[in-house]
Amino acid sequence: MTMTQEEIDALIQSGGIDDDMSPAVDKAISDSGMKIDSPDFPQLEYGGGGGERASFSPLDPKLELLYDLQLPVSIELGRTNMLIRDILRLGRGSVIEFDKLVSEPVDVLINGKKVAEGEVVVIDKHFGIRITTLVDPSERLRSLRR
Repeated sequence: MTMTQEEIDALIQSGGIDDDMSPAVDKAISDSGMKIDSPDFPQLEYGGGGGERASFSPLDPKLELLYDLQLPVSIELGRTNMLIRDILRLGRGSVIEFDKLVSEPVDVLINGKKVAEGEVVVIDKHFGIRITTLVDPSERLRSLRR
């Protein structure tokens, strides 16, 4: 069975197959000898997934004990080494030079471990950090063991 141009235009205008056109389309498919199967998608599961390490969903009940745990979050703009005599000379208006440039991302540290990088933003009159990259989870796990 072939469809006329008007039927094709009507099908396109409607955005899909109308109930009254569905039998015509089904007949056209069966006449052409095409076989259409419904797709078979694998079931996705949270958890280990057969790997060595278990991965957890944020809603995993095993993590429920950790939800209320507080950890210190700090932002590292840069680092420098100073002599004690130079530290003692610091006063209001002193400038300390860091090892990073202004355009470089800052480090986001949680409990002293780097977990992300970001850029400094100003929201109203407050500073904030826009996360730009996250440290790879496997790298974070390696740093915990050190």
